Amino acid sequence: MTIYALSSGPGISGIAVIRISGPETSTAIRLLTGLGTPKPRVATLRKINKINTSELIDEGIILWFPAPESYTGEDMAEIQVHGSKAVIDALHSSISNIENCRLAEPGEFTKLAFQNGKINLLKAESIADLISSETEIQRQQAIKIMKGRSADQFNFLREKLLKILSHVEAKIDFPDEDLPNEILKEIKKSSDEVLINIEKILNDQKVGERIREGFKIAILGPTNAGKSSLLNHLSNRDVAIVSEIAGTTRDVIETHLNIDGYPVIVSDTAGIRESKNEIEKKGIKLSLNRAEEADLKLVVVDAKNFDFTDVLKGLLDENAILVINKLDLLEGDIDPGIKKLNHVLISIKENLNIDELISKIKNTLKNKFITSDDILITRERHRQHLEQCLEHLKKFNKKNEDEDFDKAAEDLRLATRHLGMIVGKVDVEEILGSIFNDFCIGK
Repeated sequence: MTIYALSSGPGISGIAVIRISGPETSTAIRLLTGLGTPKPRVATLRKINKINTSELIDEGIILWFPAPESYTGEDMAEIQVHGSKAVIDALHSSISNIENCRLAEPGEFTKLAFQNGKINLLKAESIADLISSETEIQRQQAIKIMKGRSADQFNFLREKLLKILSHVEAKIDFPDEDLPNEILKEIKKSSDEVLINIEKILNDQKVGERIREGFKIAILGPTNAGKSSLLNHLSNRDVAIVSEIAGTTRDVIETHLNIDGYPVIVSDTAGIRESKNEIEKKGIKLSLNRAEEADLKLVVVDAKNFDFTDVLKGLLDENAILVINKLDLLEGDIDPGIKKLNHVLISIKENLNIDELISKIKNTLKNKFITSDDILITRERHRQHLEQCLEHLKKFNKKNEDEDFDKAAEDLRLATRHLGMIVGKVDVEEILGSIFNDFCIGK
């Protein structure tokens, strides 16, 4: 099957790029232009016509990439035309009339590249992350993963496990043969090294996921303290409904922001108070759930009407800033006990000290986003596979010490499999290859 799609994104533009991949690509070029395929990887100007009628659609550039030297590993072409909806629709309509050609599914070109061995799964994910990156730090991270450092590290650890597995498999296959002491020592040393490496990778404070998904900030506090006003102020637009009626916000309202180059998701939550209203009670429960998930909590209270319940006190931990709003209404000084807390006095209405609050948020972000080349995990999928790998490795070490080699080998196979699944590689034949390379069986 041959697939085609607009790759440059919808909307009016100077240039649009339509991509075609599959065995019928050369046929599509011939039917659209009346000529054969141009020289590979050479931009060639052609008249592009409707199939069957020869009516001119547009004049544009054709790039031809014969298999396997293409992005997908299949015969592939890119057609550059003027970016009007009419031109794109006419070109799509013509290609759809070619037998065995269909519109591509989302991400299908990159999926083909992965399936045909042109890229690994980590690189496929990083391409998606690069396309969706909104901040500089997200772009940098996606590029790092694309360059292959993470894949290299995971493959290196996996190859170490495969080597250990080949030794254990040999012991199972030849139980009467004693493994040399140096090999037994190597098994223990290598498995411990991999285990320590994985524990180090997992102990990354989830910085990679925070960069990719956004740093989560939850705005919490009692009703009418100014939570929605603060969200609107931070985002410079009316995201949340602001009203003097207590309990206006019933659901969690989210907005994605770029604060000094850092990706942030700010959530405005329902006011926390005692309520008999079922809908409001559910909103308050959502607020407390969001507080648990947040990387930073902004606990907003009214300077004049402190409603400092035990629930609010419980939210003020090391990942919280107490935001005392309505400073313009405050008569006298605030409680000395409050001054000891990590707090900021502001007035959203009078735009007082908002810069101080944003500065505090920025400093928190900078501390949480301290990156290094050791950041390898960018998705929950990676973390789960690594945790599973670690669990099986610990079981392997225990069973190996007990000389229960059959069961130890199975745990090691599972550990290897989970590492392989991160980069999208699982191949039993590699274990056999390693056995034959390292042992002179039959001597």
